[in-house]
Amino acid sequence: MSAATTNQTAEEKLDSVQNRRARITGIVLILLALLVLFVLDVAPGEVATFKLTGPRDAIKVPNLVVPGAFNLVAAALLAFLGMRQFLRGGGRWSSLSIGIGLALVVLAFLVWATAGKSFSLTGMLQATMVRAVPIALGGLAGVLSERVAVINIAIEGMLLAGAFTGALIGSLLGGWIGLAAAVLVGGMFGMILAALVVTFRMDQIIAGVVINLFVLGVTSYVTSQVFAEHRYLNNAQVFRAWKIPFLSDIPVIGPMLFNQNLFVYGALVLVAVATYYLFHTKGGLRARAVGEHPRAADTLGIDVYWTRYLHVTLAGMVAGFGGAWFTLGFVGRFDENMTNGRGFIGLAAMIFGRWHPVGALAAALVFGFADSLQQKLALLNTPIPSEFLAMAPYIATIIVVAGLIGKARPPAADGQPYVKE
Repeated sequence: MSAATTNQTAEEKLDSVQNRRARITGIVLILLALLVLFVLDVAPGEVATFKLTGPRDAIKVPNLVVPGAFNLVAAALLAFLGMRQFLRGGGRWSSLSIGIGLALVVLAFLVWATAGKSFSLTGMLQATMVRAVPIALGGLAGVLSERVAVINIAIEGMLLAGAFTGALIGSLLGGWIGLAAAVLVGGMFGMILAALVVTFRMDQIIAGVVINLFVLGVTSYVTSQVFAEHRYLNNAQVFRAWKIPFLSDIPVIGPMLFNQNLFVYGALVLVAVATYYLFHTKGGLRARAVGEHPRAADTLGIDVYWTRYLHVTLAGMVAGFGGAWFTLGFVGRFDENMTNGRGFIGLAAMIFGRWHPVGALAAALVFGFADSLQQKLALLNTPIPSEFLAMAPYIATIIVVAGLIGKARPPAADGQPYVKE
């Protein structure tokens, strides 16, 4: 009888938490509706013009013209979703309602910013894909590490090391050798992290912070003391975009997916390969077993230490490839701390994606969209200070992780050292 009473009490507490979350979600959506209605209002008769094709595109598509009244419709839909959540709750509807609501706010914001002007939507989507690359690869590195129960805070340092190595070796020996060197250096730091946390059982958070600080210190010193004087060491050639015939001519999607450089294609391939490996191969099953219950995996003959070493090293190589994007895929030179927190955003993408490679990529696209949006809005001369525009990717990180993921469960043994008996 007491057990039944305990179960009933637990269910009541869960329902209470869900109802409170639903009411908070409803209030947030109603406030967003008021924001769209009174702050993002567009003058009557004004329209926002979004260009879907460029002057060199083979297939022409008419521009998307959105009337300013769209914001009124968006405000009404936000208010409806908010009232529904506040009055009825909805469990899983809370995250879905927030997702739909944030999408409506973003669309209304674009209409407000572009009212009376024209805006290349295709160009922004193309930039979204480019800027999502380091975040997606950082998130993938986190997935590979945490699926074997190793928390990888060092992704930021691995990205920075890859960027630095790509610039230095790429300037001396060419882009391809620089890219290979960046991958190897990232793998080296992955192996160092594995040695610290697997063999010496150092606290995983502290080990990651140590690597981040070490890489930041070394690269900052070399940048200020060596690169400043010997500029030829920091002048790598950037990989150009490869246009895939026919596919790149598809309106909107073509430029976004099929007119990109090596790093975009590489990120998509790596996500696909990692997904197949983790969920459709014996090696992936063993890796996930090590992350969920390492002692049971050890009992079945799986080498827990070797599995963790392998996957953390692979994670470092993926992060090194992502770091090379900054120098060999974007600007061609290394600047101090140029990763600018993308490794930590990659960890947020991993959590939002629920420790799945495809989910991490989807989250990276959200953050990449926020990053490209602040760049495009600066060109539209919106009345928003540039400092606030620069905060867009980080605000998106907070909103997505705090509001959309709900209760995400990491691998059961995540962060726990393993001692073989």
